Amino acid sequence: MEKAIVDRLVDGKHAVLLVGAKEIEKVIPSSKLPSGVTAGTVVKVEFRGDELGSIEADHEETDKTKERIKSKLELLRERSKSKD
Repeated sequence: MEKAIVDRLVDGKHAVLLVGAKEIEKVIPSSKLPSGVTAGTVVKVEFRGDELGSIEADHEETDKTKERIKSKLELLRERSKSKD
């Protein structure tokens, strides 16, 4: 299985995933997303050709990613304040 991130939900019917290190864009029906998955959630996916074989939420990796982003934003805010 590969790691992907749910980039965005569009038109209420589709989800755009960024798959793997190269962040290849794949569009899947949003009905295939596990319950509670929203934009920004990390998922593990398996594709068979262009068809989604399986998908599962990776809540631990999602939490780590969100914490890393939060820390970076705080650092940027501190740098911005010190320049004023």
